[in-house]
Amino acid sequence: MRDNPAHIPPYRIAIVTLDSHNARPCERALENMCVDYPGLEVDIFAAATWSDNPNEFDKAKEAIERADLIVANLLFLEEHVKPLLPVIEARRDHCDAVVGIICDAALVKQTRMGSLDMQAPESGTMALLKRLRGSSKPSTETGEKKMRMLRRLPKILKYIPGKAQDLRAWFLCMQYWLGGTDENIEAMLRFLISRYAGVSEWRGGTVPSPIEYPDVGLYHPDLADRITVDPNALPVVESPIGRVGLLLMRSYVLSGDTAHYDAVIREFEKKNIQVVPAFAGGLDGRPAIDGFFVKNGISYIDAMVSLSGFSLVGGPAYNNTDAAVETLKHLDIPYVAAHPLEFQTLSQWSNSRGGLGPIETTMLIALPELDGATNPTVFAGRHGDGGGCNGCHFNCVAQEKRAMAPCYERIEALVDRTRKLVSLKKSERASRKVAIVLFGFPPNAGAAGTAAYLDVFQSLHNTMKAMALAGYNLEVPDKVE
Repeated sequence: MRDNPAHIPPYRIAIVTLDSHNARPCERALENMCVDYPGLEVDIFAAATWSDNPNEFDKAKEAIERADLIVANLLFLEEHVKPLLPVIEARRDHCDAVVGIICDAALVKQTRMGSLDMQAPESGTMALLKRLRGSSKPSTETGEKKMRMLRRLPKILKYIPGKAQDLRAWFLCMQYWLGGTDENIEAMLRFLISRYAGVSEWRGGTVPSPIEYPDVGLYHPDLADRITVDPNALPVVESPIGRVGLLLMRSYVLSGDTAHYDAVIREFEKKNIQVVPAFAGGLDGRPAIDGFFVKNGISYIDAMVSLSGFSLVGGPAYNNTDAAVETLKHLDIPYVAAHPLEFQTLSQWSNSRGGLGPIETTMLIALPELDGATNPTVFAGRHGDGGGCNGCHFNCVAQEKRAMAPCYERIEALVDRTRKLVSLKKSERASRKVAIVLFGFPPNAGAAGTAAYLDVFQSLHNTMKAMALAGYNLEVPDKVE
């Protein structure tokens, strides 16, 4: 067996998640671990690639069917959960452990870690979890509060002997993953092996606790540690024409997959705009806004650009539009949504006549627009196996197929649009030019202003009067007719 150098059977860990931003940390972890764990194999699969590359799902299915440890994470969409669930169910009782964290309830229920079986009838351990978790009703808690609770629970469970230790292990895996640096991903893998691997000589030992990073903070590629909580530590643009807040994904920042963010930051600074690149955990942008975009109760920035690709409050699984609208009303600044491609490569997108697919259109365009976002645009994506992208004059060449790559042509357009919005926001209302578009379909049929159940021209007249009172330079007719 494993004590025979001539025959070391593989020990396989299969990780399935939404996207590829943790692929490189997993690869680097394996490089460090292969000496300590001969025969160890770690494969990570991004469900976002399955719709355009069905072979990728087949690879994930094959890996799960022979895996010794399975980790499923950040999987909520039906088109991902539905094909994956029966594969994990079939392997569940034939591997050392299954870990379902931050994903659809059906996948979480596949969790089996030692004495923790989330399919079993309610045990004392699961009853304890429910008491610690609180109400199952919709919550208004911010992601920041939930992250604090996540850090607190393992400390509480540490002192409860017996089966609660496997529940603690489940929470620790969540902490390791959400803290997604190379060190935390490697520690998570070592932790799972030390507790659940079927190889007796690998069990036990000491594994570092999750390294904690700020749930809310600032990022800049020129910072020594890349992240900070001190706004004064950010590089300063001399005599900027405006200040723009950027909302980033914490998971990308911690994993080091930031080439797309770096390109946006550089382009804004090149155009003489001060940027405040902020991130928040829990898929809730409000803590970052409150912490770094508002001072003394008023907006500290001239425009806000979300680079997350998700709604302001919620993420891919749901969105809290009411909370987002309330936040944006208070800011009262232009809000622009930009998004990286997750479900297709840059080359596929640039060569496609249809552009974004239905799921992308919903997640990346429609949900942010319900919040109040404008000017949606692609700004990054992955190259995959395509070798590059020839969609514009930059003709980008792939550096790493699984890392995020900037789309420089779109980033230039994004920055130029935002710069114009900042200038417009700062201008006097009397100097602005406003175009009003009325419904008129079918054309050339006298249908202008005939929207059902609306008095269009009376509404237009009221709007013009309100604009005149607000300082716009226009002449309002005395009558609607």
